[in-house]
Amino acid sequence: MNIVISDDYQDCVRHLAAFDLLKDHDVTIYNDTLTDLDALVARLEPADALVLIRERTPITAELLERLPNLKVISQTGGGAAHVDLDTCRRRGITVMTGRGSPYAAAELTWGLILSAMRHLPQEVANLKAGGWQHTLGTGLKGRMLGIFGYGQIGRLVARYGKAFEMDVLVWGREGTRQRALEDGLRVAQSQEDLFQQADVLSLHLRLNNDTRGIVTADHLALMKPEALLVNTSRAPLVAPGALFSALEAGRPGRAAVDVFEQEPAVGEPLLTLPNCVATPHLGYVEKDGYELYFGDAFTNLIAFINGEPVTSLTT
Repeated sequence: MNIVISDDYQDCVRHLAAFDLLKDHDVTIYNDTLTDLDALVARLEPADALVLIRERTPITAELLERLPNLKVISQTGGGAAHVDLDTCRRRGITVMTGRGSPYAAAELTWGLILSAMRHLPQEVANLKAGGWQHTLGTGLKGRMLGIFGYGQIGRLVARYGKAFEMDVLVWGREGTRQRALEDGLRVAQSQEDLFQQADVLSLHLRLNNDTRGIVTADHLALMKPEALLVNTSRAPLVAPGALFSALEAGRPGRAAVDVFEQEPAVGEPLLTLPNCVATPHLGYVEKDGYELYFGDAFTNLIAFINGEPVTSLTT
């Protein structure tokens, strides 16, 4: 089978132990992301199977209509919101997903919190430039950690906050609030209350029609001037342009982000701000997680090739 793997930025997939599962097949790996439809069609048209690295390339109806050979899509991780499932069903394309892991994203979230609160990127750059101490950081002990969304990642970040002796305040849907109470955590009175009280506020929501733009300019304006907003989930949770304007206005005083409206983030305005620490969507980019994601994706694909029963989103 002709298998195409796209968007392998670090050229790391071929070096995973899981890659050996594809040794009997013709595999082509691309290390960049294309946005031009015609160029993408030319690249993917020979594929019988696509293995997708999370949501890096949207698989639209327009693209699918021009891929006559495509039989199966095997997705790394558990989400497929970037794939037009209706068109896949109509064209008889099987779409399979695997498992996810919350640990790498939660760990990166905490790394960003420490980096932003203690000004680590600035201090590292200053030291390498020949300087010495330049900023005064802010500790975490006794401060309020706000968690917006209390799923697997949010729950881990709350635990990290407790380990650092922070007070934890949670907000989200009714089920979220109930889980937080069962874990002995405080629940905010409202979304506005969460944004007003938090010294560090971390977003851990799935992106869907209900959550797109759920954080507005008005919510950000409620935050303390010294507060930190952290987003390692999805950029469109925040209304377009709202975070940039809020950081310029000083409420919140700083942000740490791992996700962007357009990725790769070329010309991203947030990257010009000194009060924003940013990383290039590294939340799930970690070796153990990759072995899990690609192990599932390749195992599912081999089962499909061998005619074994598979769980598909399009059946």
